[in-house]
Amino acid sequence: MVKRKYYAPPGGLPSQTELATDRAVFTQAYAIIPKGVMRDIVTSYLPFWENTRLWVLSRPLSGFAETFSQYIMEVGPGGGSTKPESDPIAEGVLFVVAGDLTLTLEGEKHAMQPGGYAFIPPATDWRIDNQTNSSVCFHWIRKAYECVDGIEIPEAFVTNEQMIEPIPMPDTNGKWATTRFVDPEDIRHDMHVNIVTFKPGGIIPFDETHVMEHGLYVLEGKAVYHLNQDWVEVEAGDYMWLRAFCPQSCYAGGPGNFRYLLYKDVNRHMKLTIDKATY
Repeated sequence: MVKRKYYAPPGGLPSQTELATDRAVFTQAYAIIPKGVMRDIVTSYLPFWENTRLWVLSRPLSGFAETFSQYIMEVGPGGGSTKPESDPIAEGVLFVVAGDLTLTLEGEKHAMQPGGYAFIPPATDWRIDNQTNSSVCFHWIRKAYECVDGIEIPEAFVTNEQMIEPIPMPDTNGKWATTRFVDPEDIRHDMHVNIVTFKPGGIIPFDETHVMEHGLYVLEGKAVYHLNQDWVEVEAGDYMWLRAFCPQSCYAGGPGNFRYLLYKDVNRHMKLTIDKATY
């Protein structure tokens, strides 16, 4: 079993002698939030969470990406929440990048370590505890679950990426593979959160242009990404936020693997009407 190392933001503040220039950019098609942006001054706090702070990487924005939010949670020793989710229609995925946490899901406890992954359906009873002497850091991706008459809501599950064999993309000689936590043909799921791995020199050899929105957090390595008409360098700790139909491709820069946590919305009709309740 390969022991993975995932990037987790250290927080803090830069020195007064450092340059302010960084790679952060926000455009009509995509945003880049580099790791250097994730400092103490931009953290947030949530109701009913103890000894916890978070970096908000994305949230629904009208005219941009509208389906999901993504947080990096940092829970200190003894911290956590007995009431983590206040929205009864929200589903969630947790992915641990540093430290150990205890997830209690419908009364059953799960010890989660780096690489740990949990899917939490809407209206589920769950809680988070950090019972260690060190902070734990994990991603929390949230989406309003889109119910469909006659289709059941998927059940909760907890796993670790080490338990799942990556699936190579066809005709890539194993240079591009995806760790899929959910069967793509399981229509119950309206979002996928996977891990994509490129070996050094691996590429996406065309500009993907599709309806799915994306959040891509770089777990390991570096690459050059083509987003819309721009080439941008990204590395471990950076976050890419893509609206629907933003063209995208990449070259993995090496010398090690390039890996990222990927969100996308799937398996539902395109909405043709506006919810009047939003006015």
